[in-house]
Amino acid sequence: MVVGTAPIPSGTSARNTGILVSFTAVTNLADGVLKIALPLLATRLTDSPGLVSAVAMALTLPWLLTALHVGVLVDRFDRRRLLWIADAVRVAVMAGLAAALAADSLALPLVYAGAVVLGVAEVVASTSVAAIVPSAVAPAGRERANAWVAGAETACGEFAGPFVGGLLVAFGASVALGATGLAFALAMAVLVLLVGRFAPAAGPPSSSVNARIAEGLRHLWQNRLLRGMALLMAVLTACWGAWLALMPLYATSVMGLDERGYGILLSALGAGGIAGALGVTWINRLLGQRWSMFADFLGTAAMVAAPALTANLWVVAGAAFLGGMGGTLWTVNARTIGQRVVSPGMLGRYSSAARLFGWGAMPLGAGAVGLLAEFAGTEAAFGVFGAAALLAVVPFLRVVTREALAAVPEHR
Repeated sequence: MVVGTAPIPSGTSARNTGILVSFTAVTNLADGVLKIALPLLATRLTDSPGLVSAVAMALTLPWLLTALHVGVLVDRFDRRRLLWIADAVRVAVMAGLAAALAADSLALPLVYAGAVVLGVAEVVASTSVAAIVPSAVAPAGRERANAWVAGAETACGEFAGPFVGGLLVAFGASVALGATGLAFALAMAVLVLLVGRFAPAAGPPSSSVNARIAEGLRHLWQNRLLRGMALLMAVLTACWGAWLALMPLYATSVMGLDERGYGILLSALGAGGIAGALGVTWINRLLGQRWSMFADFLGTAAMVAAPALTANLWVVAGAAFLGGMGGTLWTVNARTIGQRVVSPGMLGRYSSAARLFGWGAMPLGAGAVGLLAEFAGTEAAFGVFGAAALLAVVPFLRVVTREALAAVPEHR
């Protein structure tokens, strides 16, 4: 049970939805800039595909290493306070990297260290936002809230953020790092406006951290639908991790794009995400939730396979658009299903366990694609992950069935 789970007035629900969307938009705009700035900083320090891919791996590795423990934190402490702490850490990292750059002492190990700390902060912030929605938004508005939050993630993190990042890096890496730090500070101020109480009830005094982690893992693993979605998400996010890790080098060396052009290419992901967020309710009604989620496999396969077949900017960008759209359709539906099935007091641990399998696969995909590219070439590396996305269609059709989705309660 979560403190403050009394019925939420519609006015408060709408206000909180707007605040959470605003917070998500600002932080993901900053994250989108970082997706450009940090890998491009690495390309100035090395021309090795493996070393450049390691930046994306460092950003996402905390999902694999810290997600379960972060879930315990989210189910034990005030979730808004955790969001504040996460953004304060991000501001500090931005200041440290900017200072090193100004002193001409920036090196790859420092970039990796900063990426790891930023990754941990992202795990805390993302898990806290997912867990805070049921306490902030009335049940009838959660699908819309999840759609808007997911739309803000993709619109700002994959569309506006990379585009702005390309422009800022063109003006100077110090400008990009400074603007990102200011964005995280602004996000901290936005949270002051959130209405409600967001501290979950404390667990039993004898409940250890490991015991609470085990509860979250059991809750996920004992439900066939939730377990299946988490494992399928691992395949999809490994493909995304591979694409994001290798694309900076591929775009600059093979496609011949500069920083601004690469930012525009990444923006196609966000444009697709916006389309998915705006159309998810209509698509769910037209096709059904199952086929709406199925679109992610086709979109991800197209996104990852396109660079294996051509270096044409329009083809690669169009495939990225499909990947972004499919990713948002999956994200909105998966979050809504989890919030309906899982009790509020378990959401932090459930979300962290699910994302351990899902987002934790991103650094594995980033690392694997770097090795493949070193020995087999970039096109072959992209092709392997495109095939993996298509093969995952078979278990999806067996696990995410109409019967399983029909058993999900309408509200919790």
